[in-house]
Amino acid sequence: MHGKHTSGNVFLVGPMGVGKTTIGRALAELLELDFYDSDREIEASTSADISWIFDVEGEAGFRVRESRMIDQLSEQTKIVLATGGGAVLAEENRQCMKERGVVVYLRASIRQQVERTRRDKNRPLLQTPDPEQKIRELMKIRDPLYREVADIVIDTNRRNSRSVSQDISQRLQILDG
Repeated sequence: MHGKHTSGNVFLVGPMGVGKTTIGRALAELLELDFYDSDREIEASTSADISWIFDVEGEAGFRVRESRMIDQLSEQTKIVLATGGGAVLAEENRQCMKERGVVVYLRASIRQQVERTRRDKNRPLLQTPDPEQKIRELMKIRDPLYREVADIVIDTNRRNSRSVSQDISQRLQILDG
């Protein structure tokens, strides 16, 4: 492993509902790495759920906690880290991930995002009368940032987490040349 891959870290970015956590767990198992989910770690360190943090501190307050957590977790080695959908918004997070590991953008169609987030009440940004419209707006802003930061782009539509994680594993081997 050379260059940025020496850390052995893999960072998963992508929209809500794409399965970053499920895929991350499967990938970590496959590669024998430790798995972290930045949202879960924020909840654990705050003893509050994401929705509550959004309510009390607003999105800006949450983003500060998120940047701190990503910085902290990415200092480790040999981890798979699933990040929140908006983690790419902050330049410092993008830099941090680019420098400390391989970044994988898990892509999903708008339809899949709508389907997979529909019944989930734990997504503050989607508590709106028209979640699909909101998802489109978020993607317009975030998709270019996901692409900018990604070393690998993987399509997750209609695929299970095992198949996606095997795909990522193969792509990582190619990167390591």
